[in-house]
Amino acid sequence: MAEKKTKEETYTEEFEVDGSQVVEKVKELIQAGNVRKIIIRKQDNKVLMEIPLTAGVAVGGIVTYFATPLAVLGLLVAIIAKVKIQVVHPVEN
Repeated sequence: MAEKKTKEETYTEEFEVDGSQVVEKVKELIQAGNVRKIIIRKQDNKVLMEIPLTAGVAVGGIVTYFATPLAVLGLLVAIIAKVKIQVVHPVEN
């Protein structure tokens, strides 16, 4: 019998931060652990980076895994006044 996959329910929250603070905020969100995806956007909503996170990934490992992309992100957004960080969370039942 085929197993049916159900779509996980999620909700999204959005933060606006200075470009110089984006890397620290992303690290903080990853370490919180209840995040499925982080999307970094410019003020005009153009996506700069999308970070998908899977459930159950070791927090320390995931931060280390994204260290280089986060450093690049920090360089890209350092000259941008404000960026939007969209965070997709799973709905806790």
